[in-house]
Amino acid sequence: MSGLRVAIVGFGKIARDQHVPAIAATPGITLAAVASRNASLSGLPHFATIEELLRDGPEIDAVALCTPPQVRCQQAVAALKAGKHVMLEKPPGAAVTELDPLIALATEQRRTLFATWHSRYAPAVAPARAWLAERRIDKVQINWKEDVRVWHPGQRWIWEPGGLGVFDPGINALSILTRILPTQLFVTAAELSFPSNCAAPIAADITMTDTSGLPIAAAFDFRQTGPQSWDIIVDTDGGQLVLSRGGARLAIAGKTLVEAPDEEYLGLYRHFVELAATSTSDVDLSPLRLVADAFLLGSRRIVEPFED
Repeated sequence: MSGLRVAIVGFGKIARDQHVPAIAATPGITLAAVASRNASLSGLPHFATIEELLRDGPEIDAVALCTPPQVRCQQAVAALKAGKHVMLEKPPGAAVTELDPLIALATEQRRTLFATWHSRYAPAVAPARAWLAERRIDKVQINWKEDVRVWHPGQRWIWEPGGLGVFDPGINALSILTRILPTQLFVTAAELSFPSNCAAPIAADITMTDTSGLPIAAAFDFRQTGPQSWDIIVDTDGGQLVLSRGGARLAIAGKTLVEAPDEEYLGLYRHFVELAATSTSDVDLSPLRLVADAFLLGSRRIVEPFED
């Protein structure tokens, strides 16, 4: 093995579908082990917990935490204290305030803490940001609607406190939004729809703005069937910009300028290798703060129970 030796902690759908192939395709990093109570990967050392991995596992330099957000803080603390660089899947934690001590610990240990927002690495995001930097922005509409049964089958943690519910995908939209707009944003109102048997919302309508009064509306829904919707529409003085397919496609004034395949996780791991080389951290909490404010300001309505 050569380069950064990383272990994946939590081996569910995203770890298998995204992290494993991205690591294999990224120079300077190798997958050395897996820690998961329920799954393993043939040919690699396997451990039930991060504690077992750190105590009995092979030599590693870093961990990628792909577990539910409710348990990531404790795992990150253990890894940092053991001298490992840490990548946090999104959302970086179950609460905003738990991240500041982790940032301080990473600095103290001279290790990297990387709070990932994979949607920011979609191919159309950087071109959209560059184009909007030279335009007057008049209005923003987000439509982010997907079928939870397809993307999170049987994952009950997402409906528990800290699991975020529909904000698990919705925060992807917010991570793009806070990347492409040039000003800081804040929530002004929200309506959250909670299934009667769940502690996290299945849908949310949010209004946001900035200090200039820019109108921003976001509609998130976990009940979408058929075609999935991951769209951000920005009205400007230079025409309408549409980011679709979660940031893979960019159209301006009806003309497609970018349409490329999904390589978001390749971008994440390239950046992680760069950060770890200098023990630099990258932790942007602005998307998570917007979600927290939506919970703080949101009115709640109860809807029909959700059964997976």
